[in-house]
Amino acid sequence: MNAAALKRDVCDAIDAMAPALLEVSHAIHANPELAFHEVEAARLLTSRVEAAGLPVTRGAFGLPTAYASSFGPERAPEVAILSEYDALPGIGHSCGHNIIATTGLGATLALAKLGSALPGRVRYLGTPAEERGGGKELMAQQGAFDRLDAAMMVHPAGIDLITMPCICVSEVVVTYRGKSAHASAIPHAGINALDALVTAYQSIAQLRQHIKPTERIHGIITRGGSAPNIVPDETEGFFYVRAAVAEELAALKLRVQACLEAGALATGCTADIQWAKVNFLDLKTSMPIARSYEANMRSIGRGFFPMEKLPSGSAGSTDMGNVSHRVPSIHPMISCAPPNVVIHNPEFARWAGSETGDKACIDGAKALAMTAIDFMTDQGLRDAARAEFAATADVSARSVVAAFDPHGHADVGGCGCGAH
Repeated sequence: MNAAALKRDVCDAIDAMAPALLEVSHAIHANPELAFHEVEAARLLTSRVEAAGLPVTRGAFGLPTAYASSFGPERAPEVAILSEYDALPGIGHSCGHNIIATTGLGATLALAKLGSALPGRVRYLGTPAEERGGGKELMAQQGAFDRLDAAMMVHPAGIDLITMPCICVSEVVVTYRGKSAHASAIPHAGINALDALVTAYQSIAQLRQHIKPTERIHGIITRGGSAPNIVPDETEGFFYVRAAVAEELAALKLRVQACLEAGALATGCTADIQWAKVNFLDLKTSMPIARSYEANMRSIGRGFFPMEKLPSGSAGSTDMGNVSHRVPSIHPMISCAPPNVVIHNPEFARWAGSETGDKACIDGAKALAMTAIDFMTDQGLRDAARAEFAATADVSARSVVAAFDPHGHADVGGCGCGAH
């Protein structure tokens, strides 16, 4: 059976499954669960995989709410299809991960229905904790993306894009500890932890004048003291540090570290500086695979917003970047909302559960399944993806090393979008 016939079959299968797929999307949307706690979403998704007669491993790669399923002929090109399903604190599925979950599930089940005609191997991965914690990197540390030929997922947005503009991000929480005292009667007996934090904050503010246009540092004071007449003995600040690539991020983190240490040095406080265990990397999009995805999306009636017309500086962060430096990957954006409604605001959550969100679920599943078929059947596409990836493999190898800090803190770090 040729690729065109296989594509027709997977699209027909997704149309036939559409009511059941949308039930999954709506159920996840109605019950938002935070990173590492996506118990019901993982249960629902794995139950659908199992009901389709596919093997599934729950609690895969060291994470209780991760899962994995593999099928297809051995020693054939292997493509990973990914689902995310965590939500944001307070604003639910304002990143539309119910759509990501459903597109991955739909594409996987449709490819499985090809049976012996499936021209490659599928590794379907449930990847928790994208919003906070970097679940994909944690899974990667346990081998989740080893021996793959490609990886793909699709993310909802207000416009259709061939890829998502992404930069690296790391997070840091600093706690200063001093000594409390009555701020009027005996201020000289105190060591002011708020002064330490303000000194560090001002140092970072000055540093921001002398960083690259592609770099960002932003932060808040999360604890500043309990009362004006008490010298604060413990304060806390929370900062995001962003850069275009991993090596620049590492250098910028050292400069921020010096600012944080300066706050303690200037005031006599101690500083507990906790960097994230996971740094989110920039997205290394496989353009040969992305062009295949674009063609497949256009074949079902979707257009694309030109990347060059995006506002300058528009960029987010995702742990799919960490995958993309290990294996040729795509992370396109699919429209489910009007262009003026951006992700990570409460209005986007409403659209993620709407009829346009439903359409994104079905269209996204079709495009992923068809792109997987292209990759499995087209040696030229595989060669092009492999060659493009190899051209910057040395940079990717260094980036992967920089992405994980075994001495970092698992409860710090995320895509730089969620609440602390």
